[in-house]
Amino acid sequence: MKKIRSNMVGVESGVAHLFSDFAEGGEMWAGTGERHRRVKVVFSEPFLTPPAVQVGLTLWDISNKANIRADLAAEDVTETGFTIVFTTWGDTQVARMRANWMAIGEAADDDMWDV
Repeated sequence: MKKIRSNMVGVESGVAHLFSDFAEGGEMWAGTGERHRRVKVVFSEPFLTPPAVQVGLTLWDISNKANIRADLAAEDVTETGFTIVFTTWGDTQVARMRANWMAIGEAADDDMWDV
């Protein structure tokens, strides 16, 4: 459980366009085997400690010619940002992916004094 000590809770959210590979025959569409796409997200202002981050797919455009295999994760979460990692494998053909994200954590308070 993440416990937030501050009386200021910061919540930030956004959208990340992970890729669009079908038009140019990119690796997610034309490749096989394990494939990854990493997208760095930078917060508009830093949290006091690494926040809790939730990611979810909001667009997935995947061929129905093979099994659908997908993994989405938030990695390397720091006070200033994190990395969204999308992974697929086998013969799955992924044309496009988009993810929404939300970070919740301790935020700076203008009334906080460092004495």
